[in-house]
Amino acid sequence: MIDLKKKILKIKEKILLLNIKIFFNIPNILTFTRILLIIPFSISLLSENYIKACEILIFSGITDFLDGFFARILHQQTKLGEILDPIADKLTLISIMVCLSIKFKSIVYFMIILIIKELCMLLAGAFMLKKTKKTIKAKWYGKLATAFFYFSIASIVSIKALWGIENKFLVNVLMSFTALLMLYAMIKYFFEFLSIIHERKHKDN
Repeated sequence: MIDLKKKILKIKEKILLLNIKIFFNIPNILTFTRILLIIPFSISLLSENYIKACEILIFSGITDFLDGFFARILHQQTKLGEILDPIADKLTLISIMVCLSIKFKSIVYFMIILIIKELCMLLAGAFMLKKTKKTIKAKWYGKLATAFFYFSIASIVSIKALWGIENKFLVNVLMSFTALLMLYAMIKYFFEFLSIIHERKHKDN
């Protein structure tokens, strides 16, 4: 009886150590770092320290690249990482949108649309994970929309930081195109979401 209890205790310890190892692997640490960087980025942007905000955002982008890179080469791709990575991306995007809406009044309406889009995708992702235990991996159209979003924001913030002006025509053009790309990506992801849900229902039946 005592030996059985010892064996159970050892198994529990091994499971705990395995969970800790998965939780604190290099890709997940980088993802958590990206989430934590939201705080200093937001403070820097709202205090109009644009150069520092850009530096933090660039570093955040590097961690985004490296977490996937290390996950592949170190074979540390985990379910936790698949869940955390898109959450970190969405939280970063939403924080940027909220801060920019405060600082640049001319893009408030665009940002409201994009924030709603990101929140809808977060909720849809959570629903799908609960129902199917699956996540939708990033596609080229999602990456393109995100890349153009960052390009647009970098352009708007750079002009403001360097020359202290807000070119409303350029802002409207960039944000309009960004919104179109984001909405296109959302529609494509929505159809993939429906396809996975339909496939799951078909298997259950």
